[in-house]
Amino acid sequence: MTATTNGKVIATATRTNNAWQTTTWPTPLDRNAAITALSLAERLITHGEDDPCVIEWRRELPRG
Repeated sequence: MTATTNGKVIATATRTNNAWQTTTWPTPLDRNAAITALSLAERLITHGEDDPCVIEWRRELPRG
């Protein structure tokens, strides 16, 4: 899976065994969390650190 902004790839997620590794999160994730991590990367670029979605999505992801 990839996340793109303005036609450029900003993050990727790759399935390895039973987990997903993303380029934007330090720990392996399940599929839903990998999608959240990719969405988070895109949202950070377009809305910044103080965006309510960014803050909440970070809370939802497992700690790395």
